[in-house]
Amino acid sequence: MKKQESIQDSKDFFQKLQEKGMIAEDDLTFIKELLLRINRIDLLTDKLRSSREEMEQELKIPGKAKISTYRLLLYKIAEELTEDDVVNVKFLLQTCIAKNKLQNSTTVLKIFIEMEKIGIMNGGDLKVLKDILQRLRCDLVKNINAYEEEIKGSSMFLIGPGHQEVACSKPNESVDLEEMTIPQLKRPYKMENYPHGYCVILNNYNFKDPDNTRSGADKDSEALKKVFTSLQFQIIEHSNLEAKQMLEIMQMYSKKDHSNMDCFICCLLSHGDKGQLKGTDWKSVPIKGLVSCFTGSNCKSLVGKPKLFFIQACQGTHKQQSISVEEDGCQKLETDASLLPSVPDWADILIGMATVEDYQCYRYTDRGSVYIQCLCKEMESLCPHHVDLVTILTNVNKDVGDKVFQGSKQMPEIISTLRRQLIF
Repeated sequence: MKKQESIQDSKDFFQKLQEKGMIAEDDLTFIKELLLRINRIDLLTDKLRSSREEMEQELKIPGKAKISTYRLLLYKIAEELTEDDVVNVKFLLQTCIAKNKLQNSTTVLKIFIEMEKIGIMNGGDLKVLKDILQRLRCDLVKNINAYEEEIKGSSMFLIGPGHQEVACSKPNESVDLEEMTIPQLKRPYKMENYPHGYCVILNNYNFKDPDNTRSGADKDSEALKKVFTSLQFQIIEHSNLEAKQMLEIMQMYSKKDHSNMDCFICCLLSHGDKGQLKGTDWKSVPIKGLVSCFTGSNCKSLVGKPKLFFIQACQGTHKQQSISVEEDGCQKLETDASLLPSVPDWADILIGMATVEDYQCYRYTDRGSVYIQCLCKEMESLCPHHVDLVTILTNVNKDVGDKVFQGSKQMPEIISTLRRQLIF
């Protein structure tokens, strides 16, 4: 069962098991197996009217056991490790796992989960864990050896209730933790400082021509502040800027020292034309000029760190065709006319656009823009589960693309030169 961070107590746990179809009123076999595995025979006997012998016999039936031997192995190892062992395990993994992730991992089982997330351990590859135990607790290596013998000769095996198949690796290879390299896409950008960085919001809503007022923009600003504050960013908002001021502010932040920060985020909310953003004076500033302030040559302290730009604005005046999708149902819709920067040679930059080139995007006057609101909703939902940013933005693409706005569609766009996963 994945995504367990939302489970706060046993009631939540049982509800999640029911939702997954793992338990039912007339079938509590999985709960019985869990109690047997964690040696709570008292509950097994008193509450479920079963016994160790009965369950051990039942689990011998092929296909009856739901908990994989891999998970049982990790649990047994965790039970044997002392508090001092856990401290030493964290020390040995400092070169592999971000410091804040290790600090938040209060138990060795949480450390195991982090090892799985970054791809250095799974049911077919226990080399890193085995090497750690050989240094700290040689007596526990025999457990891994026994497990590897059990799966030896089989090209596939089951790792959990989801019955996901993973190819086995050679069991007896050792690994040097200092020399170990994790594939780039599996080792995410480091996010270990507090704050992680600046989140700068440039929000233009009151223009010199009252007809261009961007009603609902305050809702977008509130949503962005909420989500990025929770993700440990320092929020700064600048409102109602002329085109020249927008560029000056970006240049100002590019000159700051970001050495003790992990990331930079800028949210640009305005009207615009193709390739341009509008200031409140209705003069245009090229988005490429804004983003270029943070290239490696212009902002040395952010070299190798992710720079993220989320842009709410149309990229033209065309409306995308709607193809048989149910009407959204909201009354007050407006458009923001906008931009497209091209950054194929700039490293570690991601630009999330509200819409593709030449087309409009939509904003509700009473509750904010479709793109920004969906972005914040997805980030609030998925960031606690350590989902990477590109995957989150792909979900945003789908959610926004599924909607219909007065007969028209909107399709966001992701422009990325990120070289690693970004997990908040």
